Order: sequence, then C-alpha cells, then structure tokens
Amino acid sequence: MNRRNILLAGAAGAFAFSPVLPGFTVSAWAANPAESFVSDNIQRGFDIINDRAASVADRKTRFADFLIGLTDVKRVALFLLGRYAATATPADIEAYVAAYQEYVQSVYQSYFALYNGQSLRVIDSRERAPNDFVVRTNVISGNAAELQVDFRVRTDGARPVLVDMAVAGIWLALAQRDQFLAVLAQSNGDVKALSAHLRDRTKLYR
Repeated sequence: MNRRNILLAGAAGAFAFSPVLPGFTVSAWAANPAESFVSDNIQRGFDIINDRAASVADRKTRFADFLIGLTDVKRVALFLLGRYAATATPADIEAYVAAYQEYVQSVYQSYFALYNGQSLRVIDSRERAPNDFVVRTNVISGNAAELQVDFRVRTDGARPVLVDMAVAGIWLALAQRDQFLAVLAQSNGDVKALSAHLRDRTKLYR
C-alpha cells in the first residue's frame, strides 16, 4: 500500500476535532495567527518524530502527547457523540472522554511511522468564519509526491487550538463521527457501549 493510501486509511479511522460545516464562504487567502500556529507547532511534531537522539518508543510517546496538547479533548469527544451527548449521564460521559483520550493517543502513536522523515510546508490559509481558519499545507518526503494536509484552527480562546484536519481532502472529524454514531445506533444510544468499543480499538494499536 503506498503512502497516500495508508494516509487515507488513517483518515477513516483516526480521531479529529470538530465539524466542518458545509457551505461556508471562502474568503481571500491571507496570513493570520492560525498559519503561525500550524507552522510552528505542527513542525515541532515533525521535529519530535525526526529526533534521532531519542529512541523510537520515546519519540512515539512524545509525538502523541504533543498532539493531544494541541487539542481540546473533551470538546472533540462531545462533538463525536452528536445528539447522544445530551442524554448520557455525567459518569458515562466522563468514562467515555477518558476512553476517547486513550484511543486517540494510540492512534497518534500509530501516525509516527507514516510521518517519519517528513517535513511540513504551509501554503496559505483562509478564514471560514470569525476566528476559524483552514490552513493548507503540503507534507514533504524526499522525492515522493507532496501530500496536501489541511488543518482547521480556532483562534478565539486563550490560545489557538487544532479542531480538525483533512488528509488528501478527507476531513477526519466527519468520517469518525459517522463511525461513532453507527456504534451508538446499534447499541440504542448506550455511551457505555461506545466506550467499550473504543477500549477494544485501543488494544489494536498497542
């Protein structure tokens, strides 16, 4: 399987961060704080991956922890629940968010091999709504074809946060939300069942 197909497979199974709403108005491309956030922080992730002074196991852990630190885990998890978030008990929500974080950390660790030896170049960005940007980048790997990866960044909080990403045009949050809702539909909306499903999935990455 080539690198592009591997990334597309990861897109279907990876966690992401927030919805990409259809029909938003594309404004002019322009530099903004979101570009700086992606350029500085995402490149730091590649630097962790490519740090040959550290062991592979250490780099995997640091990379996953780094990406988790860029996101609002609870916000992401609640988005992925959809309407079921309103009917779940606080205890079930808390357990689900914990299961989600463990799973997404494992998924991030699995990305390590995909991005090993690569670097990132910011192309441009657009503001899809106030304080809500899509930053377009290319992932570069030697003589291989560049792969476009888009990052959605919110800048309305105390610091910018990554809320979604698209690999080769596939927005991960929407793909993952469909999978979550399918599990919930099969279990009559039981969030505990989804948490158990996530824990089982986490084991596959370890």
